Amino acid sequence: MEQKYTQQIATAIKAFWNTKKKQGNVLAGKQLDAFLTLLTKVAINAGVPSDCIYLKNNHIPGYYRATKDWDLIIVSPKKNLVVAIELKSQVGSYGNNLNNRTEESLGSSDDFWTAFREKTFTCNQSPWLGYLMVVGKDKNSTHKVKVNEPHFPVRPEFKDATYLDRYSILCQRLVLEHRYNAVALVATEDKNHYENLADNISIETFINSLRGHLLGLADEFK
Repeated sequence: MEQKYTQQIATAIKAFWNTKKKQGNVLAGKQLDAFLTLLTKVAINAGVPSDCIYLKNNHIPGYYRATKDWDLIIVSPKKNLVVAIELKSQVGSYGNNLNNRTEESLGSSDDFWTAFREKTFTCNQSPWLGYLMVVGKDKNSTHKVKVNEPHFPVRPEFKDATYLDRYSILCQRLVLEHRYNAVALVATEDKNHYENLADNISIETFINSLRGHLLGLADEFK
């Protein structure tokens, strides 16, 4: 990992908390704008022209729905979809939102890959699909969560697991089951702290995977 990305990750975390403090839950998507800036820089450094990177109005045709608006997409000069990335965050209300995040991430990937299979959008080769999640690390996300087992026992890895543990299980399995090419799960306590919960879903691994994919498609951008 280049030092400049390490610094930009820290900068993105600071911006996340500063924006959250100013806006609360209003325009929550703005809290992740610095991460979009970081990923844009990674792409440009890998040789992608800036006019191939889209941060607004990124509607990609789906299979089960008409379109899905991704947070960042890269479309080559040849009009091939190269990258699509979803960014999410969650601080507080973990119990109410974890299942929603699970269903959203699974549904979006299933819709995307089925649309790709059906040649709904143009690609020179399989696009790179990414999912980046920022989650608060606090007393509510780090205590053990009771499981409900009225009829059947839950899988053992979910017993005595915290919400952060559950997010980590989700993100690792999204990669394991090839739902996304890379997933990043970033836990953060405040603007001066962030950590990865597992190497295979670290933000550094995410950036390296994206960068490697783009470097391998250098001819696509000539």
